[in-house]
Amino acid sequence: MEPNIAATEHTRGRYNRIAPLYDAMEGVVETLWYRRWRTRLWRDVVGPHVLELGVGTGKNIPFYPPGVQITAIDLSENMLKRARRKLAERPRENVTLQIADAQALTFADASFDTVLATFVFCSVPDPVQGLREALRVTRPGGQLLLLEHMLARPEPLARIMTRLDPPFHWLSGVHIARRTVDNVEAAGWSIDSVTPLSPGSIFRHIVAHRVAPAEGERDARERSDKGLAARNLH
Repeated sequence: MEPNIAATEHTRGRYNRIAPLYDAMEGVVETLWYRRWRTRLWRDVVGPHVLELGVGTGKNIPFYPPGVQITAIDLSENMLKRARRKLAERPRENVTLQIADAQALTFADASFDTVLATFVFCSVPDPVQGLREALRVTRPGGQLLLLEHMLARPEPLARIMTRLDPPFHWLSGVHIARRTVDNVEAAGWSIDSVTPLSPGSIFRHIVAHRVAPAEGERDARERSDKGLAARNLH
């Protein structure tokens, strides 16, 4: 599926514009919460080949583990410039930064052992397409690791976030009412765990994997056996 060019350029433009202010805008939450969550997320990375979607200004660079080859992409040229500066402060031969769109990755199928993103699928114009692309470039059995903010679980707060989502997105390029767990499943990933990180479950840590052929065959057999058992009860 081809990305929506207008929506993609809107998002790119918003992030190019806020790039000089981005780290300052998130300074407090980064110190209080995000940094701790990033540490936990990167602890679970499996190599040797890792793809980071939406590297932004490079906030994850200090957490990159040794001994793995990391490819990190971003849609915004101005955000990526700042990531390159951070990488220059701690040079790593095993890290490649490049401009790319998560909705239309140029990597070959099954190229990576882990695909990872932090606070990215709130702004990908077509999140399910981006997650499908992530699935395509992940090897069978490989994993997806996400930190995301999304629609709150309490209904009153969810209604408020839904009303505010269109103007917030127009101004910033970010959606605040995404159903990211549903999107991960819709893209074809098998979810292993979803861990709430904040009140209302606005922030969540998602772990999923690409089903390996043998696992898919086993699941299909189990579904078939359950269906047969259910029919035999009637």
